Amino acid sequence: MIDIALKEWACVCDLLVEGRACLLLRKGGVHEDGGPGRFKLEHHRFALFPAWEHETLEWIKPEFRPDRGPITEEPDEIELKGYAELAGIWEVPSREAFDQLDDLHPWLPPQIDMRFNYKPDRPLYAMLVKAFRFNEPKIIPNRRKFAGCKSWVPLELGDGITLGSECQSIPKARLNTLLDSVEQRLSAE
Repeated sequence: MIDIALKEWACVCDLLVEGRACLLLRKGGVHEDGGPGRFKLEHHRFALFPAWEHETLEWIKPEFRPDRGPITEEPDEIELKGYAELAGIWEVPSREAFDQLDDLHPWLPPQIDMRFNYKPDRPLYAMLVKAFRFNEPKIIPNRRKFAGCKSWVPLELGDGITLGSECQSIPKARLNTLLDSVEQRLSAE
């Protein structure tokens, strides 16, 4: 059972479960347990929680943008479409190092710059994840405790996700190739 979720822009969650992306960029939100900008990898398996707060579609490469406009109001219900497992995590040593991963992520330079410039003394992490699409999305109420700029949100007992026959978004061999590629590019720095 999965009882924790990682908040990420809704469009990025969709890209992950569609197999069009596998990389996440984390620094930590304003309301992290360890303080602003202090991301801590607390869980290796987590539901993908779509978030609209701070989602800026103009900072997504055109080929990855959703066919919808920005969502300006939080919905009453959250649709969880999948979950992910950590495949690898790296501290990104520099903006130049991250630029070597340009073909592996959906973000445009303003989003990347914003991540590097926010609390520049704190590390930025690249996470390669193995995403899975649920056969049927899990619909949960949007609770007050989910609000705010934070990475992790606990799911209620009734919201927990029991795993069954989910579909892996990126085939295992391709994911292993991507894992090796990220490792080589970031270790070359």
